[in-house]
Amino acid sequence: MKTGIHPENYRMVCFKDMSNDHTFLTKSTTNSKETITIDGVEYPLIKIEISNTSHPFYTGKMKLVDSAGRVDKFRNRYSKHYDKKDTEK
Repeated sequence: MKTGIHPENYRMVCFKDMSNDHTFLTKSTTNSKETITIDGVEYPLIKIEISNTSHPFYTGKMKLVDSAGRVDKFRNRYSKHYDKKDTEK
């Protein structure tokens, strides 16, 4: 293994799944401006949209996770292209 290519600043970080409020602790180098206190210890907080507790592959449940209306934004942005295709047929 090459020396000097891996970061040295690993620390315990709390990741929070925003779709179901599941939290888990793991080591990471990710920077965060927010913190959370768990069992009297303060950890940096990283908010994520999907984790293994909410992803359809792991849960077996199909549900649409639309974060901040991304699907609607996409449809609005490209609706002109879809309208052109429909009129050309």
